[in-house]
Amino acid sequence: MTSRADEALARAAVAALTGQLTLAPKPGLPDPRDLDARTARRDLRAWCWSAKALAPGLAAMAAAARRTGEPTPGLRAELGSIGRCAEHSVGLAGGGHRGALWTLGLLVAGAALDPREAAATAKRIAAHPDRGVPRRPSRGSSVSAKYGAAGARGEARAGFPHVRRALDALRTSRAAGTPEPRCRLNALLTVMSTLQDTELLYTAGPLGLRQVQAGARGVLEAGGTATTAGAAALAALDADLRTRAWSPRGSAGLLAGALFVDALPVTVTPPVSTRYV
Repeated sequence: MTSRADEALARAAVAALTGQLTLAPKPGLPDPRDLDARTARRDLRAWCWSAKALAPGLAAMAAAARRTGEPTPGLRAELGSIGRCAEHSVGLAGGGHRGALWTLGLLVAGAALDPREAAATAKRIAAHPDRGVPRRPSRGSSVSAKYGAAGARGEARAGFPHVRRALDALRTSRAAGTPEPRCRLNALLTVMSTLQDTELLYTAGPLGLRQVQAGARGVLEAGGTATTAGAAALAALDADLRTRAWSPRGSAGLLAGALFVDALPVTVTPPVSTRYV
């Protein structure tokens, strides 16, 4: 049975995911401009609707963590089972958000155990194998094996370094007086600039991934999305990614994770340097 605290964590996670979805303009990603579903064959309302279907599963993950009390192998197995059920529920609501579910599920469980160290606690959970995972490899795991990319599992087992980078970028931009939507876009581009996004590796290959990373760095080096030069670089990157149908979905899921951790009452994360001020 879930408690009010568990349900509050689930609502915060869904709000973080919805906040990521409604952010614009996101290069190559669904956002409010996609009312005709030209990017991903579904419009933004469908993406937000299916995001809400994550709430019961996320609340169940928080409850499992709170009941277990520590990041044990048993908790990891239970979270995996809940996650697969949640994927089925989201599929009935329209699908999507698999990567975000992985990130948010672990962070919600980590926050239920220790809200001050959600990412570090999630790392300890992810260190255990999920013995119930289907034997058939996922697309992400196949791409990770082919190219040696860390992938979603590697990101979690490292303590979500790109979530921490996004948090640092948020704080840097806010300290400079940047409007909140532009702070979040700067955080997204910070993740894109270094993440080995398995979705991009699958659709664009290593050269395409490096091109996207370079484009994201170009926006940040131009001063970020709140500057005239940075906004122009962002528009050019967005147009290029949409023309090529390249979508940095891994970065989007990690931004949602960062927004969730950022919304926790107490957040303690080590600073991670960014490439711009």
